[in-house]
Amino acid sequence: MELNSRFDVIKRLQAELPRGAPFDLAVLSQFGVSPQLAAHYVDGGWLVRLAQGVYAYPNDDFSVYGALLFLQRRVPGLHVGGKSALAWQGVRHNLGSRDALVLWGDNRFPLPTWFTKRFPARYVHAHLFDWPDDELSRKTLTTPPSLPDGLHVATPERAMLELLYEVGVKQSLEEARNLFDGLRSPRKDLLGRLLTCCTSVKAVRLFLTWARETSLVDVDTLLEQYAVRTGSPKRWMSRLDDGTLLSLKPRG
Repeated sequence: MELNSRFDVIKRLQAELPRGAPFDLAVLSQFGVSPQLAAHYVDGGWLVRLAQGVYAYPNDDFSVYGALLFLQRRVPGLHVGGKSALAWQGVRHNLGSRDALVLWGDNRFPLPTWFTKRFPARYVHAHLFDWPDDELSRKTLTTPPSLPDGLHVATPERAMLELLYEVGVKQSLEEARNLFDGLRSPRKDLLGRLLTCCTSVKAVRLFLTWARETSLVDVDTLLEQYAVRTGSPKRWMSRLDDGTLLSLKPRG
């Protein structure tokens, strides 16, 4: 490609592809940029290479939102979940600025270094729900006000079960309870459907136990109306990392 043509292409790219997020070769190809031409632009300082096939503009201090939207296109089911999703929707307890961003997704996926260097984060892959259909999975993801369109964040009902799943592993019992106490007016139908397909007996029973203690929902009515997965009739018991013995009855 002639020098003038290369210059025209990068100028068009700069004019039409906004700053604020990484982009990949699939996007660059839409502007006529081949892998070889992308490498040429990197050598010339027009682009920076973040990883194999991932690029950004020089000195583009892109936001976590732009980076997440980029990752969402590459990782099935990726969303802000658990404690972070609750915090982004106003349910927080002494949330520190150094808390790692909690991301969930459907497949195993190592978060790229370019992402974690900019945004301390960890990724959780667990088969927490046996989705009856795609509709419920989509319905339990939302985009809170003021966030970019299409950014996936777990609804408070789903995020709470994700949080409880991590109790005793990455999440302390005390903080989980404090966050649970901050949950307000969960949608009963959505909650019931989530509890029906939640695969974690610990998360389900912990939710039912605390919901009964706080009267967050009418647990008995919930159990009558939904086939909640409470596990066997026996108590569920586990010793947490801090030595606490967690003992949970089937119906909370």
